[in-house]
Amino acid sequence: MLVIASGNAYKVAEISVMLDAVGLEVRRQPEGLEIEETGRTYLENARLKAETVAQLTGEWALADDSGLEVDALGGAPGLYSARYAPTDHERIHRLLHELGSTPYRSASFNSAMALADPSGTTVLESQGICRGQILSAPQGHGGGYDPIFWVREAGLTYAQMGQHLKDKLGSRGKAARALAPELRRLLGLSR
Repeated sequence: MLVIASGNAYKVAEISVMLDAVGLEVRRQPEGLEIEETGRTYLENARLKAETVAQLTGEWALADDSGLEVDALGGAPGLYSARYAPTDHERIHRLLHELGSTPYRSASFNSAMALADPSGTTVLESQGICRGQILSAPQGHGGGYDPIFWVREAGLTYAQMGQHLKDKLGSRGKAARALAPELRRLLGLSR
């Protein structure tokens, strides 16, 4: 049993699909649990969430923290990506407004994952980065900033990419792949 330390159904589903190959039962954190993200890095926030959920449930817990960093905005929205505005639409609007017409639109999606054992101790961590650029208008339908984040290797926005491409090129997929071999070992799973 592995608990995904997130109340975000989209994120839980995406991580669950990535872990299908590992072959273990996955569930989301207890309903109504809100963990304040007080860390100064994605990794600190992932650790905080994993450790809290592991302690509360007595199960292994995996947490992810991720964000979009736009170079022309000094790395904003970064750690505050989900809190940049109240809704996805408003977050995209604010970001595009702040970027204006600048031709400098390079950005990256950054993800950190932490695995905590049932006692609440982080035993495994990983990070992944996906470089891209911010489009001037959304393309495709998806959550968060996905419709405006263009990935050159895919020739698509995150919103237009299928799960296979997100697993391969996306920051969360890269972090999950880096974690998988040791996750199997720690949880006593064979391939």
